[in-house]
Amino acid sequence: MTQAPVKTGEPVGTDTDILAVAREQVLERGVGLTQEQTLDVLRLSDDRLEELLALAHDVRMKWCGPEVEVEGIISLKTGGCPEDCHFCSQSGLFQSPVRAAWLDIPSLVEAAKQTAKSGATEFCIVAAVRGPDARLMAQVAAGVEAIRNEVDIQVACSLGMLTQEQVDQLAAMGVHRYNHNLETAKSHFPNVVTTHTWEERWDTLRMVREAGMEVCCGGILGMGETLEQRAEFAAQLASLEPDEVPLNFLNPRPGTPFGDLEVLPAAEALKAVAAFRLALPRTMLRFAGGREITLGDLGAKQGILGGINAVIVGNYLTTLGRPAEADLDLLGELKMPIKALNETL
Repeated sequence: MTQAPVKTGEPVGTDTDILAVAREQVLERGVGLTQEQTLDVLRLSDDRLEELLALAHDVRMKWCGPEVEVEGIISLKTGGCPEDCHFCSQSGLFQSPVRAAWLDIPSLVEAAKQTAKSGATEFCIVAAVRGPDARLMAQVAAGVEAIRNEVDIQVACSLGMLTQEQVDQLAAMGVHRYNHNLETAKSHFPNVVTTHTWEERWDTLRMVREAGMEVCCGGILGMGETLEQRAEFAAQLASLEPDEVPLNFLNPRPGTPFGDLEVLPAAEALKAVAAFRLALPRTMLRFAGGREITLGDLGAKQGILGGINAVIVGNYLTTLGRPAEADLDLLGELKMPIKALNETL
């Protein structure tokens, strides 16, 4: 007997209940939800949130296992970015309090050491740029070499849009993973960024994948997108097949065009976490920026028990995060082992 097709908006409790479909399709067979099915999940009523999170956790445990990857991030070049990403206080086009600054190599190495001490296996070097110039590439090369000489940790980078030559250079440096977020659904992207296109970001990700580096690509929820666009975004990420998807929640920054947007309600954010897990059953799904203001301490626990299997510890690029110890204690409480370094190779 074949499963009846799912219809958007159909009342729960019928033979086509989306969670019943997801249990058979995703949990049992490991096949991610389609865009239309993801939208059905996002439209579930709040009184089914606990059931949804439990299913997403079961999916995570079956297809990813109990380990959690821990990562720290540091900004090599902060502020003064020429792009107009409406959520970002590092844009030089907005009247935000962040000003351009560079981090020296010894400070970069020290940050990597402190990150490794927290139990993290991944350290990401980030720069607020459209794409790296020769000076930045030289700084990154020196930083990666210095870190690899002194710290037992994987090095990732997030340096904006790349040329093929720059992709090849990063791969030759031994960069493990490259982060370049698509940020939001293709249909919503022009409302978020106007100085470059969604397709330009996609091209960088394609080159990174072809060069053999792991692809880290996610975005920010709560930037005025509709539920339909949120489901669209999940489907577009699934088609990219990234190794990791960082899920950020908008933390409205003063002076930016999105500075007056309301913070995403916690139930809606958790529903999105679970929906993305069901759309991407085998992908590393990472808690990233904005989770503190959106979810609080209780929400962090619910998210980790609702599909999340990676976290950024410590502070973010321009905002404060939870203390690393708080996240590590929570993982211990939940008996979620931290992924060992040799498992990330």
